[in-house]
Order: sequence, then C-alpha cells, then structure tokens
Amino acid sequence: MTRARVAVPVAALVVLVAGAAAWVLTRGGPVRPATLRAEPTSAMYAAIDSRLRDAAPLTGEEVFTPATAKLGELTRGATELLDDCAEALAGPEAPGCSQALRATYTGPSVNGQFVIFNLPDGRAADALVTALRGEGFLAQVAEFDAGRSWAQARALGHYVTVSWVGPAEEGAKVDLTRAQVDLDGLGRVVQSRVLKAI
Repeated sequence: MTRARVAVPVAALVVLVAGAAAWVLTRGGPVRPATLRAEPTSAMYAAIDSRLRDAAPLTGEEVFTPATAKLGELTRGATELLDDCAEALAGPEAPGCSQALRATYTGPSVNGQFVIFNLPDGRAADALVTALRGEGFLAQVAEFDAGRSWAQARALGHYVTVSWVGPAEEGAKVDLTRAQVDLDGLGRVVQSRVLKAI
C-alpha cells in the first residue's frame, strides 16, 4: 500500500474525530427557551422588597396548593423544596438565595415547570432576572422541546418566579399561550405575602 493511499484514510479519520469532539464539547451547554419575557420588580411589591420584612420561608403547601394540582390541561407532577438554589439553575447564580420551590406539569401536548426563588431583596431578585436573560437558564427537569419553548421570569419583591413551557413532542407546533398563563399564575402566591406585610 502506498503512502498516498494510507494518508487519505488517516486524514478522514482525523476529520471525523475532530467533528465528534466538537459535537461533544458544544452539545452539553444549558438549554434556553426560544422566547423569554423578563420583568424587574415594581412598586407594587415594595412591602416585600426585603426578606427582613417577609422572613417566614415559603412552604410547598403554600405554593402548590390542592387547587393548583390541575391547571387547565396541565397536571402537576413532582414538587421539590430545594435548599440549594443552584440545583434549580444551569449557569446563572443567585447569591443569598435561601430556597427554591419547583414543580413539573404535564399535559396532552404541552409540558412545563415552575420555580420560585427566595432572594434577600429586590435588587438580588432583579439581578437574577437579568442573569436569566444571559447565558444559561434553569435546569430543565420537565420533558419538552426547549427549542420551541416559552418562559416568563418575574421579580416580585424579593422573589423571582419562572414559568417555562414547551411542546411535549419534539418539533411539534402547538399553542403555548394557555399553559404559559396558567403556570405563571402560580406566582400569585406572592400577593398573599404582600398583604401580610402591609
């Protein structure tokens, strides 16, 4: 076998190995929603702008009530109370975050997840919302097509709520509006905290 004949298979092998390495290195990044709406806190939540004025930790029973077991066509699955907020994030950091409560929801055509973070104050909440606009996002625990997904991140006083929904089937084109609104509505739990603090 001549050197020219050996060089062609070796060159092809080098190209294949380099391509495989590039795929492995780039595919592992955190997934992001295709569409993200992000809002800072407002004067409406001034009464709970600091955790000092709203010191009681959130509970699973408070956030995920029996009334929220089914939201439209979505049915609640697993719920979690995380002491380490980093477990709910994939890239962004949340300094001073004391807890994150998370739930998954499934439906016939749309799945999603909701998480609420307990931050020290409104500045920290706004900073997390800003970070969610950058690289990385939440750790995805619900199964859906992130490439077609929508998310809503809101700072509400010293809390941040994030609702994230996507098609249950990869590549499916479905209307996510109702599911997004339903999951985002879980953030209304913060309103009761505002009333208690006034």
